[in-house]
Amino acid sequence: MSLLDLTPDELLTTTRSVRKRLDLTRPVPLELVKECLRIALQAPSGSNRQTWHWMVVTDRDQRAEIGRYYKQAVETYLTSDGSCASLYKEEPVRHSEQKRVGDSVAYLGEHMGDVPVLVIPCLDANEAPEYNEAGMWGSVIQAAWSYMLAARARRLGTAWTTLHLMYEKEIAELLGLPDGVVQAALIPTAFSVGTEFRPAARQPLESVLHLDSW
Repeated sequence: MSLLDLTPDELLTTTRSVRKRLDLTRPVPLELVKECLRIALQAPSGSNRQTWHWMVVTDRDQRAEIGRYYKQAVETYLTSDGSCASLYKEEPVRHSEQKRVGDSVAYLGEHMGDVPVLVIPCLDANEAPEYNEAGMWGSVIQAAWSYMLAARARRLGTAWTTLHLMYEKEIAELLGLPDGVVQAALIPTAFSVGTEFRPAARQPLESVLHLDSW
């Protein structure tokens, strides 16, 4: 499959969390997912330990079961005080955007089990140093982002979510994960409906930049 004609900056600024625009009817070739994962394996990791593992779920029944857990987690999350839809009520424009994200999250909660491929980046915590949490999680999160960038370039939509971790033990048992292997995220993967995505609204750099001192 040919890559989208995107500059590096366009790829980095238009790789969005795709939820409502995931094509739930179109199969995703496993080789295409593997292609993205081979790119992900080029990411840096602490001490070059490469302690990552990649659980790729395509089985219909397993996806449906994960989807049921995910739906329960989304329902709990969206009714909590910390949900995306409840934030920034004092800023009408930003709150409106948060509500839109909440609607998108709710949609994915209903359809996670229908997504053709679910990718769960995992970490072998037995091989990671206990004294450096940032280094431990950074050793898989960077690779997962590389996977999402590679997927975007190949017309695939993805989303980063961790809500399934409310049921991490149950999903680990479902998938037969060994003790010591922990899940970092759940990345639904499907062809996107259209490939035109724009950069998202973000805070001005000046509001978060600290030069030499806070």
